[in-house]
Amino acid sequence: MEEKSKVFTYTYSAAQQEEVKRIRDKYSPPTREEDKLERLRRLDQSVTRPGLIAALIVGIISTLVLGVGMCCTMVWDDTLFVPGIIIGIVGIIGICVAYPLYVHITNKRREKLAPEIMRIADELIK
Repeated sequence: MEEKSKVFTYTYSAAQQEEVKRIRDKYSPPTREEDKLERLRRLDQSVTRPGLIAALIVGIISTLVLGVGMCCTMVWDDTLFVPGIIIGIVGIIGICVAYPLYVHITNKRREKLAPEIMRIADELIK
């Protein structure tokens, strides 16, 4: 007598298949060869990231310095009013410097990485 085995198979939808693939790719060993488009994206991000980090650090520290200056003028009126104004002005100057710092660092990085980015972009376009 023949025994018939009943097997139930299920295939996931396209969205679920994509999710399974993404999860599997996280745990698979990285490949040595980097995709050109991924390299182009990484280089593009590396142009703006250092300037953004520097501008954020300067902006946050300057905001805190401005806050200290405000505290000095508002809380300790008698003793630290004038130093508080000076500290606040230093904080305002730092806040005003943050954006030009971002632009300067980003432009320097752009000049440095432009040939490589253009070469990869031209290869991808062809």
